[in-house]
Amino acid sequence: MRHSLRNLIVALGVSALIAVFPGTPQSAYADQPTYDLNTLAGKVASVNGTAGLQIRFSAFIEQEAAQEDAATSASAITPAHVLSSPLDGTSVSGPAVTVNRDTAAATQNETSIAVDPNNPNRVVASANDYVARTWSCSISGTPCSALGDAYSGTYFSNDGGATWCCASSDPQHQGTLIPGVTRLSGGIYDAGGDPALTFDSSGHVYYAGLGFNRTSAPNTVAVNRGTFDGSGKLSWGQPTFINQTTSPSTLNDKEWIAADAHASSPFRDRVYVTWTRFIFSAGKGSYVQSPIFFASSSDGGATFTSPTNISSNVLYDQGSRPVVGPDGTVYVFFEGSTRFAQLSSTYVVKSTDGGASWGQPVAVSTLSDISSPANTAFRVNSFPAAAAAPNGDLYVAWSTSVASNATSFAGDPTCPSASCHSAAVYSRSTDGGSTWSAPVPIFAGLNASNRATDGYPVTQPDGTTLNAPSARKVDTFWPGVAISPSGRVYMSSYAADVVSPWQTCAASPPAPEGRINCTTLGKYINNARLDYYVADLTTSVSNKVSTHPINTRYHFGGGFIGDYTDIAVGSDNTFHALWTDTNNVQTVVWWYGLQFAPTQVHQQDVVTASGKF
Repeated sequence: MRHSLRNLIVALGVSALIAVFPGTPQSAYADQPTYDLNTLAGKVASVNGTAGLQIRFSAFIEQEAAQEDAATSASAITPAHVLSSPLDGTSVSGPAVTVNRDTAAATQNETSIAVDPNNPNRVVASANDYVARTWSCSISGTPCSALGDAYSGTYFSNDGGATWCCASSDPQHQGTLIPGVTRLSGGIYDAGGDPALTFDSSGHVYYAGLGFNRTSAPNTVAVNRGTFDGSGKLSWGQPTFINQTTSPSTLNDKEWIAADAHASSPFRDRVYVTWTRFIFSAGKGSYVQSPIFFASSSDGGATFTSPTNISSNVLYDQGSRPVVGPDGTVYVFFEGSTRFAQLSSTYVVKSTDGGASWGQPVAVSTLSDISSPANTAFRVNSFPAAAAAPNGDLYVAWSTSVASNATSFAGDPTCPSASCHSAAVYSRSTDGGSTWSAPVPIFAGLNASNRATDGYPVTQPDGTTLNAPSARKVDTFWPGVAISPSGRVYMSSYAADVVSPWQTCAASPPAPEGRINCTTLGKYINNARLDYYVADLTTSVSNKVSTHPINTRYHFGGGFIGDYTDIAVGSDNTFHALWTDTNNVQTVVWWYGLQFAPTQVHQQDVVTASGKF
């Protein structure tokens, strides 16, 4: 969700004077475009082309809709220039640890992490994994890298996150890629992603993700159950599909999963899944609404209940998170809006009977949706993250756009603007979600600080000088929330706390080759880089846990570094933060069906840091 959800009544009542998505037929009226709902790109264009509507698909779905078609090359390509910066690292330094095990410069992003409640040293992580885009094998003469798309990757550790397993190299050696969803993993869908993880009380781990095609209608929410054997090896079962559909008027997006791991709960080990169901008008190709849907399983993920709309009259929604309280109460947090709302809000809806029935949504706080941090290009959102404490207290965090001198954080109709910045904030409820504290920044010090500058001045190709930009407040966004069994409350987020020069590309071949090969270098621009921070609200201590500023310009040209980050905590009170990092350099050969002369590039990896404050 890139902007606010406000003005929805205008969105639904006024026709859009916009260009029709390329290749789709126009309706009989020039101001009423129609879209090809059989394609992912058509659905995204329909939502983005609804006048006044600010809701958006997840960044992952938008990236997949814009994905370049695979190509093959007759001979190896030698890049003229590979964009990089001497200010960036060449490897992720300790104590941070790279989680994914590939060595051919594959992309990973969108992180989820979970700790076994029975074993704090057993940690499972997940990410969108584009590793098949680098596989050197071929199928019927076509490079595997031309057939691979976004996949669903998982990784596991039995030593508290110090080391991780496993590597994936081809269809016969898939490491811990989730089976049964995507075609190269034995499934029926072109791509999968938006991963989320949870453990039940018995030590089973569950993975939820999407399965979809880019150029045809089928899509689904998928859940796989993972089991550890006596030696600590993780294996995944086949998926159970929820809301599997071939209808062009429906698309499932941004799911999340939670299991009831509480020993005293009457619904112990029940598994809960929520997601956004985008609904379109089949005849007009137009967006209608996007409520939050819910399903549960009482048999270890083998079957799920029929999907249920749980967002009542809050119908324009995204980014749901289910959370289970110690008494078995299920809470689902999401960002949403009613028809007449000026601002969107963080909402919560709860069930006290294991998901059989639901109350009405309660607004935690209004918010102003964030925009891309200054001097970046990647898509962002204000989706919430949440957790329940062992005493029943609830914590929810999200990002909102606020004025630079803001003293309150409940949504500002004048933001986003040049005088605003993004703040990761949180609120607490001590009465089961009925009332909520006023939101406050997770990182008050960062929120009050200006970005550091690094690498200035720099001489432009034309001989002029690029000096450091004017001072600007640090942007914090994509929070994570985790609470230990003893009540330690951890929160985390990115912070765009450094700005540096970045040399652009003036000319390059078409994508995907142009993502690596720049034929003519361009001018320098100001480029914000990120660090990752963790706060312990119990001890009021916060620290930076990334080891070098993260440059978002790699692999997707700055347009996509994921959609969220995550943090988990075990019974030993040790947190495990997981984010996307770009400080590793590896050698790429096969990429999107293209063969390169061995070329060193930065790539997106998923990186963790563990500790306690």
